[in-house]
Amino acid sequence: MRYSILVLALLIASPLFSQSKKDLLGQVEALKKETEQLRSEIELLKHPKEIELADTLRKVSYGLGTLVATNLRMQGGDSLNLEALTDGIKDVYLSKALKMEQEEALAIVQVYMQEVADKKKLKLIEEGAAFLAENKTLPGVTTTDSGLQYKVISAGTGKSPLPTDNVTVHYTGKLIDGSVFDSSVARNEPVTFDVNGVIPGWTEALQLMHEGDKWTLYIPYPLAYGERGAGDQIPPYSTLIFEVELIKIN
Repeated sequence: MRYSILVLALLIASPLFSQSKKDLLGQVEALKKETEQLRSEIELLKHPKEIELADTLRKVSYGLGTLVATNLRMQGGDSLNLEALTDGIKDVYLSKALKMEQEEALAIVQVYMQEVADKKKLKLIEEGAAFLAENKTLPGVTTTDSGLQYKVISAGTGKSPLPTDNVTVHYTGKLIDGSVFDSSVARNEPVTFDVNGVIPGWTEALQLMHEGDKWTLYIPYPLAYGERGAGDQIPPYSTLIFEVELIKIN
């Protein structure tokens, strides 16, 4: 009797054990597939696929993206969360329910961008002031009453221009971090302009120079492009460095 019960128990348990093992193997296979999928997604995040600009619409779309991003970075938005930014664009384009109303979004963005602009302004002013404070202590550097600083590289023997004169010069312009934003020397094309038709720092310096002089000018932002800056390469409130050669008075 006991033997019959044992055999019956084994016969009942065997299909259950077989079924359990089959389910387990299926789950293992499913986990393997999920793991491979996750690995692929992680690899894509590490090495995102380059978008191919195969047609005009893609080129226009990519071009607009670069223009928007460049403008945002120039305004100090380089710390924005890229994922949230692209989600906002997608929600509008796909007509999804927005996570905040337009009025709320506008108010938040305006406050944030103003705070960023103020911080950036203060940082540039402080960096420029610190640079000029140290620079004026260096040998050969002269500081005028306006705050302009200059250093004579080589001296000429010609006459000095008047504010109403027209001059021809060679120059190289840099930010205080050393990055070059413009250079007539690199173009191998001297420039001609009126002495009183340029930034105040140049107008002052040129009247102190003589034909043949080559100076380095260190120009505080109020004597340069001030609060406006100039183009994409000269931010507002930038202290500038110019190497200037006064070739001739025309």
